Amino acid sequence: MAYFERTGPTTFRATEHTGGAWALDEQHIAPALGLLAHVVETDRNQRRDESPRDALPLARLSYDILGTLPIGEVDTTVTVRRPGRTIELVEATLSHGDRPAVILRAWLLQPRDTRAVAGSVTPRIPSPEDTPAWDPTTVWPGGFIRTAHLRREQTEPGRAHFWVRTDEALVADEPVSPTAAAIGVLDIANGMTVREDPNQVAFPNLDLTAHLVRAPRAGWVGFDTTVTFGEHGIGLTSTVLHDEDGPIGSLNQILTVRPKS
Repeated sequence: MAYFERTGPTTFRATEHTGGAWALDEQHIAPALGLLAHVVETDRNQRRDESPRDALPLARLSYDILGTLPIGEVDTTVTVRRPGRTIELVEATLSHGDRPAVILRAWLLQPRDTRAVAGSVTPRIPSPEDTPAWDPTTVWPGGFIRTAHLRREQTEPGRAHFWVRTDEALVADEPVSPTAAAIGVLDIANGMTVREDPNQVAFPNLDLTAHLVRAPRAGWVGFDTTVTFGEHGIGLTSTVLHDEDGPIGSLNQILTVRPKS
């Protein structure tokens, strides 16, 4: 079973695999973020009549999470805010019952051959094969968490590197790029090296911003993650993203930290 099934030109039905971690009758936002990346790429390809190989790749994705989503049908819209041949700014919205729940603003940049100057001092994390398996359901419930395969090496609470992959398709019966599929697991970063027991302290994220210097390869997505809680109810989850070829970008999530006692 996929995370979503298409029900119309702009509508999709969430399946039980999207079940959330904070509340079981709500969607985990991770697949929804991947879905918005997918509809942006689909719109891009249709407008430009280009193959995915020749199309402008997603370079920055900035999501604002406006509220929770029930496990039901969602609607999507895509608007080009800054059209261009080499650079575009696109906005996409995901709604339920006419209520916007997620807004994405994405920059798409023309690819160029920069292999002669490519490089990074960002260290690679140990491979999936060199990272021990870990069961995230020991910390979190929900349909989405049950579908995630995890390998994790935790240094201390709030600091770890880990790898994530899933066998489920993002959208049933239609092709999805490795980029959109990877985006569909990024929001898991906030819960894979918790600083505090989530039964005692809630720390949901209000946004997610990813910068990608190249498209990820299919398969495992790597996270080198640090979680920080400030003194006045605000937190931050920061991640360097990897695939099995090395670093691919960065990820940040702002948190609202809420002790339950």
